[in-house]
Amino acid sequence: MTSLNTIALWAALVAASAVLGFGLKLAQFPAGFLLGPMIAAIVFGVRGASLRMPKPAFQAAQAVIGCMVAHAVTGEIIGTLLDDGPLMLLVVGVTVVAGAVVGLVLTRLRVLPGTTAAWGSAPGGAAAMVAMAEEYGSDPRLVAFMQYVRVAAVVLSASVVARLLTDGAAGGPPPAAAEDTGVLPVLVTLTVAAVGAGLARRLRLPAGALIGPMLLGAALHATGIASIALPLPLLELAYATIGWYVGLRFTRETLRATFHALPGILAATLAVILLCALWALGLTHLLAIDFLTAFLATSPGGLDSVAIIAVGSKVDVSFILAVQTLRLFVVLITGPPLARWIARAVPPEAA
Repeated sequence: MTSLNTIALWAALVAASAVLGFGLKLAQFPAGFLLGPMIAAIVFGVRGASLRMPKPAFQAAQAVIGCMVAHAVTGEIIGTLLDDGPLMLLVVGVTVVAGAVVGLVLTRLRVLPGTTAAWGSAPGGAAAMVAMAEEYGSDPRLVAFMQYVRVAAVVLSASVVARLLTDGAAGGPPPAAAEDTGVLPVLVTLTVAAVGAGLARRLRLPAGALIGPMLLGAALHATGIASIALPLPLLELAYATIGWYVGLRFTRETLRATFHALPGILAATLAVILLCALWALGLTHLLAIDFLTAFLATSPGGLDSVAIIAVGSKVDVSFILAVQTLRLFVVLITGPPLARWIARAVPPEAA
C-alpha cells in the first residue's frame, strides 16, 4: 500500500469515526468517542484496510486515560481496597472462575486447543494475555481475536447498559475535562503521564502505561502537589486511539483463520458477560451499590475502556477501578497455572 493510499484510508477512517462518535455523543452514550471509532475501525479492518495503530500511540492514549482516572478517583482506590478488600477478592475470583470455566468448556468441545482457550477466555489485560500466551506456546492470533472480540462486546454492552440506566446528565464530559485546562496544568498532567508510564515500565507493572500514570497522578492530585487537568479534545483523541487500536485488530485474515471457531468464541464471550452480569445483580443485594456500578466492576473487559465508561456515568468510580485493577493483577498471576490446568484437564486429542 502506497503512503498516499494509507493517508486516504486514515482520512476516511477519521471522518467515519467523527460521524459515529458525534452521533453517539448526541445520543448521550458515555463512551461515544471510544465506541464510534472502534466500530468504524472494525468495519475498515474487516473490509481489508491494512491500517495499524502504532503501539506507542496506544500507550500514550492509555497514559492520558490513566491521568483522567487519577483525577476522578484521587486516593480513594487505596481506601476502597482496604475497606472492602475481601469482598473485592471475591468479586474478582468469581469473574476469573467464570473465564476459566468458559475456557474449559471450549476446550472440551474441541473448539480451541487447551492453552489457547485459557488465555483467550482470561477476563482482562488483553494485550498482556496475548503476549504471555505466545510465550506459553498458544496461537497468538486466536488469543488476540478472542480477547478483542470480548473487549468490543464489553464496550458495546456496557455502553448500552450505561445509556439505559443513566439520564442525559451522566453523559457529559468527564471531571478531568471540566477543570482549568490552561497551558501549565496541562503540561504538568502530561509530565505526570510520561513519568508514571516510564516508572511503571521500569517496575514491569502490567498495563503500566495506564496504571503508572493512574497511581502517580492519584497520589499527586489527592495530596495537592499537582493538579490533573486535560482538555476535552485531548481526552476524545485518547478515546478514539484506543477504539482504533482495538477495532483494527479485526481483519479478514484473522476472520479466515478463526472462522471455524467463531461461533464458539461469540458464545463464550456472551456467556462470560452474562455470568458477570448475573454476579453484578447479586452484588447489589450484598452491597449498597447500584447495578451499573456492579456491572462495570465485574465487566470482563479492558481496564481502560471500562474506565472511560465509568467516569462518564453516575457510578462509584473508585469501587469500579479498584476491582478492575485488582482483577488485572490477579489474572496475570493466575493465568499461567490456569492455562496449564485447562490443558491437562482435557483428553489429549482435545488439546
